[in-house]
Amino acid sequence: MTSSSDRSPAVDVLSTRTYEIRTYGCQMNVHDSERLAGLLEDAGYVRAPEGSDGEADVVVFNTCAVRENADNKLYGNLGHLAPKKASRPGMQIAVGGCLAQKDRDTIVKRAPWVDVVFGTHNIGKLPVLLERARVQEEAQVEIAESLEAFPSTLPTRRESAYAAWVSISVGCNNTCTFCIVPALRGKEKDRRPGDILAEIEALVAEGVCEVTLLGQNVNAYGSDIGDREAFSKLLRACGTIDGLERVRFTSPHPRDFTDDVIAAMAETPNVMPQLHMPLQSGSDPVLKAMRRSYRQERFLGIIEKVRAAIPHAAISTDIIVGFPGETEEDFQQTLHVVREARFAQAFTFQYSKRPGTPAAEMDGQIPKKVVQERYERLVALQEEISWEENKKQVGRTLELMVAEGEGRKDDTTHRLSGRAPDNRLVHFTKPDQEVRPGDVVTVEVTYAAPHHLLAEGPVLDVRRTRAGDAWEKRTAEKAAKPAGVLLGLPKVGVPEPLPAVTGGCAVD
Repeated sequence: MTSSSDRSPAVDVLSTRTYEIRTYGCQMNVHDSERLAGLLEDAGYVRAPEGSDGEADVVVFNTCAVRENADNKLYGNLGHLAPKKASRPGMQIAVGGCLAQKDRDTIVKRAPWVDVVFGTHNIGKLPVLLERARVQEEAQVEIAESLEAFPSTLPTRRESAYAAWVSISVGCNNTCTFCIVPALRGKEKDRRPGDILAEIEALVAEGVCEVTLLGQNVNAYGSDIGDREAFSKLLRACGTIDGLERVRFTSPHPRDFTDDVIAAMAETPNVMPQLHMPLQSGSDPVLKAMRRSYRQERFLGIIEKVRAAIPHAAISTDIIVGFPGETEEDFQQTLHVVREARFAQAFTFQYSKRPGTPAAEMDGQIPKKVVQERYERLVALQEEISWEENKKQVGRTLELMVAEGEGRKDDTTHRLSGRAPDNRLVHFTKPDQEVRPGDVVTVEVTYAAPHHLLAEGPVLDVRRTRAGDAWEKRTAEKAAKPAGVLLGLPKVGVPEPLPAVTGGCAVD
């Protein structure tokens, strides 16, 4: 929580000012944006209506530095807002996140109409920096070099009543040559297990029934506190929390994925049979060049152990195509791993230079045409495997947690959507009785597509839950007060067909 000395003295004056947050990048940024929203509402701001498109009094960009054109996208959006700001005295623009941490003073030089620039380590300063910029009538740039306060100590405006991110660590100790995130997020810093469990218990008391444990490398949790089995112990401890129905985590790293974690997943009933395990490449030489401290045999060995312990586990991954120096033989090794691992889903990326990373300066940059052709072959193979794996679900009876906003065609098809325990997205026939997000329904799968399942028959059972009650209460309060309430989190799990964010920095 921000200290009283950091609070704006003009909170009452700001009570009618609106804000909008635009989030880019990984789940860490999504979670940080929840904190930013909580901070702003705690300081008296009100969330702008959906679709306001830059009409808010304060527009905050929470940026990502992973993509090659991340800066072009940011400055394009800032340029779009410049005339609006010029015509609206008092409007403010703030830029935070990884790109702000990296570029610092460059942002106000290229976009002098920006009022505040803050980094990944001091998001708690946003309200006071906005107030300082307003009073002094000049841009405020404040970038901390290390974490000032663990984000979970800050106020939070969660978007959903039934599911929540819970951050267990920040930062990363890996040195992957394609990734700039460790340089911007810092070394790994772990939260105390008691603090994590206390947060989960508080969320469950509010009605949350699903949590996703979040970290740049979740299964390295414990390295900062000197306990190599801390993550498996944390999973087992989650299993003792009454009312917590589903536990997920993202993203692990194959280097740190140990047998005790597999055992904890298999033996803890509320830990879901789902695993997102970034591969990046199936080629040992490419993995070495990426500075990934595992090889193909190690990766496939983990998959084999997980499947032996949890036969119905759905395993997803991240893959980069066209890393510098990748040969056709290297690419064939990636295709081999995809065939062997039979991922339920793979998030595939064409390599692009990340300024500031060692890979950007490597010899052997692959021509775009070659990368594109390999990418298309990989996507075609994975689509085929995803469809085959989904077809195996036909005839199964599944418990779904009803989701909010995940079925884009639900209104026209008269269906609802939910997530299975393994995180597969299932569209099901809308029952006669009321079903709320957070409630649990039992259905039989009748059809499979590559990215979703259908349950076209009648719903077999509806279980009303405390999470559904919390969603109903939140919806009523939101209708009465547009600013909403400080509860829950947005959709948990991987949206289909491809998400804007994936595990860790999207390239863990």
